[in-house]
Amino acid sequence: MWSHCDDSSAASFVKNPTIKFTKLFINGEFVDSVSGKTFETIDPRIGEVTARIAEGDKEDVELAVKAARQAFDHGPWPRLPGSERGRIMMKFANLLEENVEELAALETIDCGKLFSVAKNMDIPGAASLLRYYAGAADKVHGEVLKMSRELHGYTLLEPIGVVGHIIPWNFPTTMFFMKVSPSLAAGCTMVVKPSEQTPLSALYYAHLAKLAGIPDGVLNVVTGFGPTAGAAISSHMDIDAVSFTGSTEVGRKVMQAAAESNLKVVSLELGGKSPLIIFDDANVDMAAELAILGILFNKGEICVASSRVYVQEGIYDHVVKKLVEKAKAWVVGDPFDPKTQQGPQVDLKQFERILSYIEQGKREGATLLTGGKPIARKGYYIEPTIFADVKEEMLIAQDEIFGPVLALAKFKTIEEAIKRANSTKYGLAAGIVTKDLNVANTVSRSIRAGTIWINCYFAFDNDCPLGGYKMSGFGKDFGMDALHKYLQVKSVVTPLYNTPWL
Repeated sequence: MWSHCDDSSAASFVKNPTIKFTKLFINGEFVDSVSGKTFETIDPRIGEVTARIAEGDKEDVELAVKAARQAFDHGPWPRLPGSERGRIMMKFANLLEENVEELAALETIDCGKLFSVAKNMDIPGAASLLRYYAGAADKVHGEVLKMSRELHGYTLLEPIGVVGHIIPWNFPTTMFFMKVSPSLAAGCTMVVKPSEQTPLSALYYAHLAKLAGIPDGVLNVVTGFGPTAGAAISSHMDIDAVSFTGSTEVGRKVMQAAAESNLKVVSLELGGKSPLIIFDDANVDMAAELAILGILFNKGEICVASSRVYVQEGIYDHVVKKLVEKAKAWVVGDPFDPKTQQGPQVDLKQFERILSYIEQGKREGATLLTGGKPIARKGYYIEPTIFADVKEEMLIAQDEIFGPVLALAKFKTIEEAIKRANSTKYGLAAGIVTKDLNVANTVSRSIRAGTIWINCYFAFDNDCPLGGYKMSGFGKDFGMDALHKYLQVKSVVTPLYNTPWL
């Protein structure tokens, strides 16, 4: 059953961490914002203020970009051998692991993430990602070109320059290092704007970066709001590239600002409404487990959540029964409690947004099988919710809800499944559950999405690119594709005279 602990339980498992860093990090120093303004960061477990954080604005972004520009144009970081950048990044990774308990607790009180997941997955995963790109830093090679005339040509891969990273609140650590790690390896300098909902870990990582030996000005963190600090990064004339993860609506604004300023390079990882398609020959237990994890992991606040599940008619009733059982047994409660499977939504706004979509689903005529209500305790907790009989035109089948709300539908044929899978504006990910290799191949090649998981879900890897089709954006995170986002290709050509060979 869903747990209904009393409010005092929020402090019963792990001592809340001391908040050490609340100021902006610019040019190697923690500083107040130019305006002196601050904003509140809220603990979603109890809906109370955790700390007051410096509110960066256009003037603060200006100072951070100036520091990053100086560090890029005249500092050592882009000019170091790749192996030396890699060595410093390895030290940075070690510092993450040395402070894992404190960092995990910060994530839990800032965004409601399960402490066990932050400690055992997110922070070790970030250290692993740092090491992956540290190993790539001295393997950035251009090519010698086989020219068709008497010319000698080769390419250089050079760091793109100053990068702006705008990161979301659902995976503050993972997203920070998905963007910072490859751009550090490339030799770039950067300004990072964490989400205003989750600023605490990014400021701590800035402190660890300095301890690791990353030179001043290379990594700057400006906490603040999207319409002010985020907009200032997107439109800044001295930022060479911007990488944004978040909603499609805001991604459009980032791209527009980039176009209207200096035509900076843009990478966008945006919304998703990812389908999971379960065929008649699937292992029902495995399929139900993938489907429930696909929507309830991280309380549904994940861009690739399997928020639409299509089940072939032969096993539909069996799968639905399993899903409802699993949802009802799912433990919602204090994210510090090791038994908890789902913590609170990130903030009141997101909590209310999810509940409004649940009401919309009921109004549109979808069948509510389980859940659908907030949990009666302090904080932003919502029951795992499953709707059946969902039609493609319903908002709960089209919009990214970003919460623990599953839309279920039945299908007959492969052709119908493919058509329905492709029926949204998004194209981030999809899942297929089948024992038939031909079905898996046909469907994986027919779905317009950047990542297709067959008989698995959330199968991320440092080496496997992640990014969207359609209105889920463009540009890849992870893998060598991400490193190349932060590199320019320069062609160098010189004449050849009296050469015996072309």
